[in-house]
Amino acid sequence: MDAQHSEKPHSHASTNRTSSARSQNSRSAQRQAGAPVGQGSKGTSSHISELTKSQAYMKVPHKSAHGNRQRPLTAILLCKSQTSQAALMPKEHRTFIKESYNKAICFKLLQDLSSSDSVQLRYNIKKIKDIAQRAPNLALETISDYFVNNQQISTRHKFRLFHVLEAAIGASESLEETWEKSFMQLALENMTKSTELEEAYQDAAGNVLVAICRHSWQAVAQHLETEVLSGVFPHRSLLYVMGIMTSDENLFKEGEKAGWEEQLAKMAIESVPFLNREAWSKELLGTLTRPDHTQQGQPPEKAFLFIYYGLMLQASENGTTVRTHLKTLLETSHQWSKQREGMALTVGLAAARHLDHVWAVLRQFGRSTAIKWSLNSFSCKNSEDLRWKWASSTILLAYGQMADKAKAHILPWVDNILSRMVFFFHYSHWDETLKQSFVTAILMLVGAISRNEGAQSYEFSQVSELLKCLMLLMKKEPQDRLCTTTRRQTLNIISSLCKLRPPLDLEKRSRLLSISLRSVISLPPLEVLEKHTCLFMEPPNIQPQAAPPPPGAPPAAKGTQPTERLPGARPTPRLRQLSFPAATRPESHLHKLSPGWSLQIGSLGGGESEGPLDPGRHHCSGSPEGGRLPRLQPCGSAGCPSDQTLYKETAGALEQMLQNFITQNPTAKELHFLLSHLYVWLASEKAHERQRAVHSCMALLQFLSHNLYLDPKEDFKRIGQLVGMLWILCQDPDKTTQYSSLKGMAYLYKLLMHQRGEPLREQAPAPQEPPQANKEEAELWSGGDQEAAPPSPQEVALSKDHVLQPGSPQAKDIMKHLTMAELTDLIWTAVDGLGSTSPFRVQAAANMLLTAIQEHGAKLETVTTLGQAIHLQLCSVRIPKATENALQAVTLLARNHTSELVTAFLDFSITLDSHSFRLWRALGAEHFLSHRVLAVLLGCLLKRPLPSRASGGPQPRKKAYLHSLAAMNTLHELQFAPEFQQAVQEAFPELLLALLTQMHYLLELNLTQEPQPGAEAQETALLGPQRCSTSLEALKSLLSTTMHWQDFAHMELQGAWDLFATIHTFPQGVGLLARAMVQNHCRQIKGLTLHLLPNLRSREERDRKAAISIFTEFLYSPTLLEVLPKEVALSVLVRSLRDPSPEIRVLSLQGLGNILFHPEKRSLLRGQLPPFLKGFFQSSEPVVVCIMGTVSEALHRLGAHITETLGLRIAINTHAFFDDERDRVRAAAMALFGELVASVTGQKFGSLRTQVHKSMVPLLLHLKDHCPTVVMQAKFAFYRCSVLLQWRLPHTIFCTLAWEESLSARHFLWRCLINHSQDEFGTYWAQALNYLHRRHHHLKIWAALFISYIICYYPLAMSQTASDMDIKLLVCTFEDLKKNPEPSIRYFASRQASFLQKVVARPQ
Repeated sequence: MDAQHSEKPHSHASTNRTSSARSQNSRSAQRQAGAPVGQGSKGTSSHISELTKSQAYMKVPHKSAHGNRQRPLTAILLCKSQTSQAALMPKEHRTFIKESYNKAICFKLLQDLSSSDSVQLRYNIKKIKDIAQRAPNLALETISDYFVNNQQISTRHKFRLFHVLEAAIGASESLEETWEKSFMQLALENMTKSTELEEAYQDAAGNVLVAICRHSWQAVAQHLETEVLSGVFPHRSLLYVMGIMTSDENLFKEGEKAGWEEQLAKMAIESVPFLNREAWSKELLGTLTRPDHTQQGQPPEKAFLFIYYGLMLQASENGTTVRTHLKTLLETSHQWSKQREGMALTVGLAAARHLDHVWAVLRQFGRSTAIKWSLNSFSCKNSEDLRWKWASSTILLAYGQMADKAKAHILPWVDNILSRMVFFFHYSHWDETLKQSFVTAILMLVGAISRNEGAQSYEFSQVSELLKCLMLLMKKEPQDRLCTTTRRQTLNIISSLCKLRPPLDLEKRSRLLSISLRSVISLPPLEVLEKHTCLFMEPPNIQPQAAPPPPGAPPAAKGTQPTERLPGARPTPRLRQLSFPAATRPESHLHKLSPGWSLQIGSLGGGESEGPLDPGRHHCSGSPEGGRLPRLQPCGSAGCPSDQTLYKETAGALEQMLQNFITQNPTAKELHFLLSHLYVWLASEKAHERQRAVHSCMALLQFLSHNLYLDPKEDFKRIGQLVGMLWILCQDPDKTTQYSSLKGMAYLYKLLMHQRGEPLREQAPAPQEPPQANKEEAELWSGGDQEAAPPSPQEVALSKDHVLQPGSPQAKDIMKHLTMAELTDLIWTAVDGLGSTSPFRVQAAANMLLTAIQEHGAKLETVTTLGQAIHLQLCSVRIPKATENALQAVTLLARNHTSELVTAFLDFSITLDSHSFRLWRALGAEHFLSHRVLAVLLGCLLKRPLPSRASGGPQPRKKAYLHSLAAMNTLHELQFAPEFQQAVQEAFPELLLALLTQMHYLLELNLTQEPQPGAEAQETALLGPQRCSTSLEALKSLLSTTMHWQDFAHMELQGAWDLFATIHTFPQGVGLLARAMVQNHCRQIKGLTLHLLPNLRSREERDRKAAISIFTEFLYSPTLLEVLPKEVALSVLVRSLRDPSPEIRVLSLQGLGNILFHPEKRSLLRGQLPPFLKGFFQSSEPVVVCIMGTVSEALHRLGAHITETLGLRIAINTHAFFDDERDRVRAAAMALFGELVASVTGQKFGSLRTQVHKSMVPLLLHLKDHCPTVVMQAKFAFYRCSVLLQWRLPHTIFCTLAWEESLSARHFLWRCLINHSQDEFGTYWAQALNYLHRRHHHLKIWAALFISYIICYYPLAMSQTASDMDIKLLVCTFEDLKKNPEPSIRYFASRQASFLQKVVARPQ
């Protein structure tokens, strides 16, 4: 039997009818036998009753300490008899026994519903429901029999029976006509009864009638219509049932709901006369305005009554009646939210036919005194004031409903309605209630416009004002939490408004986009939103007290006992949304509670309750509008969307708005406009903002790639920037952002191929969504809002193959289809990314820049600004790999754009920093590039315009000659760069001549610079000395870094660099440099000579002057004739005699007097020198200095043609003046000796070498001469002597002489002297002792120090050379030094004197 009831209970009607007939027969037999009510018939089988009792009580669990503990839900149905007697019975008899047995069990369970034990009661109800699910006909038959056989049932027992009857009817797919009538009559009889359970009892009976509607709604509707149209105001329970029938979409089968709505409309038409009945109308208004136990959940009967009232007014033919009723309704309280919504709904339904009258009523009501009072600084003083506090909210909702129900007739009224809405938006008391009412009303209005096909023919002038309100609304939304649907609804409204005429201008659309994107994307991450929501909904240490009943609520009945809310019972649906008849049904639902907050009114929500509740007492926490605290249900619970869902919906609305924008204007310009507002968020430093922005971008590209709205003939605008942004985000550390970026790239590629008209090539596999370990993680990923990577790389990770790495085939393939302008945009996007503070973005931008330039760098047209931008961004890059890639990109770019990059880099190279120097090194990273860069720099260096002296106007701030100065500074620094060393070495002639002429050019600038006021004067003052010193330093570094340090030493030790400081001594300085190169047999003389010839023909005087100065000195080098024949050199000089410059003509004339062209001058000069030697002994100091200078010049002109005898005579005569009392004479003598040594270097003059050895100690001691000129000449002569004597470490000797002043430096020189000339030790000892007798105190001290050094480090040589007289002389000397004012000298002298006294006292 169990199988029959569970498997085929509804398909075989005959079986059901047989079972029913059998039951009727059984009941008749019981009545005839006089069996007592409530007990089984003894005529059938006496043992069934006892078995039923024992089995039932065996199945009921015993009450324990844990009363609410879950119990197994096994059904108590007898499937097979376990006794051998049952097996021997006939089949029909066994079936009858099984049915009787199960029915008895069900009967017993129904009987036990009268129990007060909540645990047992809950258990029994579940058992009965299980029976109803498995065998609904059996349950219905048993319940019917129970009601028939038990007339005296308590109210609570009957309440529970109604509940299980509702469940049984709902479980049955068909209902017999007999049961239908019986149960309908039972429900109608009990719906209007007044019991201690009050409305709960009536609703339970009404729910039975609702359950019958599932099987035969026409019959129920007929009974309801009869009651409604009887002329008496319908009972509350009837309205309750009609409310459920109107709101429950699942109550009817397909197509039946329209029939009910049509019948409801007819009922409303027939009820119109009741509006003119005072009693009926008064009862209607009283019911609508009567305070409920809860105002948060609208009771179905009241919600329905608002609809029915509106339908009646809509059907009325009398406009005066409509105005009167609406005015009366609007003058009631506006305190409760559902009351306001119901009133607005009634107004809207009336407007469907009486638009003019409704408009007049709302306009009059909006101008009433009460409304004006509520708009101005509203402050609630008493409960009466609350009636009007939210009246403007009612008006807004009414306007929305008015637009929604009027449909096609609303278009001419839109601007008027919008103006009133905007007015109340700006001037009403602003709070969450008004905000939500405004948004809801606008949604209904916009929905009505959107559904109207004629909307495009209208121009709505108030749309712009409405958009201002919406933007203000978005700005006021809190940015730290997301608790309501306001953002989503506002975005939906904006999307719809943008479709209307007139179209928005660019500025307004830009503001809309900016505000909308900021409002959504800048929200905190989801976990932060959830924390804010939890803290906001459940603040700590706050226990809200029970709210008092609303004003006017009836007092609670005394003596009422709490009863239970039955498990699975239909709740009193106070929050149910009601639908409307087909003719008046709105397209959008009534205003719902905000998704961020769900009000839980007692136990009126869905689901089952484990604890007993009193169906006659509704648990209410009050209303926020009434000043009471509601019980809040956290987001994410049943009936309330989570923050994740709410954000997804809001983000979806934002994406839909972007799609609507591009749909309205499907052009590439519009796409760029939309993307330009997203770029700032794609580049955000916050991971969750990038994630949201790239998802919106991907959604927009997906929409366009699938719908292909854009015209293929129209080129994309700045699509390269989008490619660059997505490329960078493909390497985002956030996996979700990577995934969205990769998808976006795929959609963009498809769209690009369509725009280019090219076939779509097979691409790499689409990126797979990150794997999800469980449902929670799946929801987390689908939310599109993650701050960090998923918990485990093994659980959630993107394949590395799907990330766009540098040089990846996907990236290169996309770039192949970009135009040059788009490639330029992509590269600029990469350059901008280098300035980011996000390490991943910097690295990704550097990778993209390198890849783009590798593939397409040669095709770029202008790179000047690009190079400057790279320099600016590299200054902030702190990632070595990114810097390396960017510099490598610069190197690749320089292959085809060397001159442009050099020009660009010169703009920031006037003062070169480390970042700029790295870029210059990158330019010359390849060998051929370093030569090319130097050539371009030389070209820039030679562009030397002079400022105009015209006084017609001020000079421009950025002067033309700054590039030349920058090139000079750059050349100076690049001489030390390893990448440019070989190129500098090879370009030495050009660089030397360029730097020499550059110094002359700077001297010219100083002469032509005019006094300038303000900032110009400061700039000139700073650049003047600095640029001159920089050019000189560049020349020095050129000599030192190209292995020409000997020439540098000549210039340094002679102090010849100072000659370049003035324009008049400049030629002399150039000549000394050329002379040093000749004396040192420079290998670059050939190359220099070849480059001198073009300079001698230059148009610039500075070039010719420098060239002729060098050329005249090179005439003393035999190497010159290897390059130029004598005749050519002569013709060069002859041509220079015609030069406009007097200086050049003089230098040319001097060159023509060279012994190269006049060999007879050699003997003539040699013959004139001996008489000059006698002039050394003149008493006049100037005469002696002049004579020595003349001899020095003669030696220079003779060069290598001097004889040994003449050289020896000059050396002997010159040596005698090393210790002359006259400073200038000493200096001239040492200078002459140095020139002599330089002239004979390389020749084997033995006797002259002896004179050189004798001059070493005097020169060494005169390094401490009090005259700076003597010191300088002593250094140069000493250095030339060391070169002649071929000492080791010549460079170290030069550096020590040039820049070292310490005692250790002197020790080094003394050690070199002794070690390189040990045979001359006696000479050095004697000369040093001789200086101990001199009057010059400083020479005497240094002689003593020198001797002490010998005694300390060379004691053996000293002992073999020194005599007793020498020792005694030393002792006396040190005794005198003890009186020196310098403490260190006194201490040194004391120690040396003590040591020497011990030596004297020692026996031989």
